[in-house]
Amino acid sequence: MHRCYAPGAALQAGASLDIEGEEAKHALKVMRLRVGDECEVFNGCGQAATGRIAATSGSSFMTLAELRPLPPMPPVAGITLALAVPKGGNMDLIVQKAVEMGVQRIIPLISERTIVRLDAREAAAKTAKWSRTVLEACKQCGVNLLPVVEMPQSYAAFLQRADLPALKIQCAIVPHARPLRELLEAARTAGAQDCVLLVGPEGDFSPAEYAAGEAAGFAPASLGPIILRVETAVFLAVAAARYALDEV
Repeated sequence: MHRCYAPGAALQAGASLDIEGEEAKHALKVMRLRVGDECEVFNGCGQAATGRIAATSGSSFMTLAELRPLPPMPPVAGITLALAVPKGGNMDLIVQKAVEMGVQRIIPLISERTIVRLDAREAAAKTAKWSRTVLEACKQCGVNLLPVVEMPQSYAAFLQRADLPALKIQCAIVPHARPLRELLEAARTAGAQDCVLLVGPEGDFSPAEYAAGEAAGFAPASLGPIILRVETAVFLAVAAARYALDEV
């Protein structure tokens, strides 16, 4: 069933909802929905409902009637993904798949060895593009709580933030890193449900950055003996965190 996004809409049983602009245009012109067809709508705040297209006007306006709220999705681990922006189109892939895997916040970083460098205009444009990718991924995979993609920021500024989960894990290639499995099992035993995963650039974090991360409370975690590409490291770490920290 086609899914529309209605930011912050109150999806009350039996109510009607007007959908306009690009969301309506995509449903009517691309998906070729017509009056009488069923459509799903989500508000980005965790709620979704199905409804019937009761009326249309032109190619960019439609009304959904007889809304039927859907049951809430089961709670998942609250994962924040912070990663140095990789080169090429890998960031687009990472954002898409991270949303599909249940990541709730993505923080792009510029570290010492990050190849990508962005000025203010480029950073804003990239963030807007990644936010569109987030929305499309939510539509595709049925996520009703819209994840946030923040503006790129420096690694040093990120480490100073006070709004990060208590469980801080830095994917690390250092001799004293503990296996990720051990860190997550201990966190699960302690009742943790949220975490922040920190992933470095293609050239890894510098020794000074590793030291700064540990000073800021990030536990260095090994993903095993194989050296992984950035995107592979992200997917492995996120999957492990979901497995360990999800309630179900």
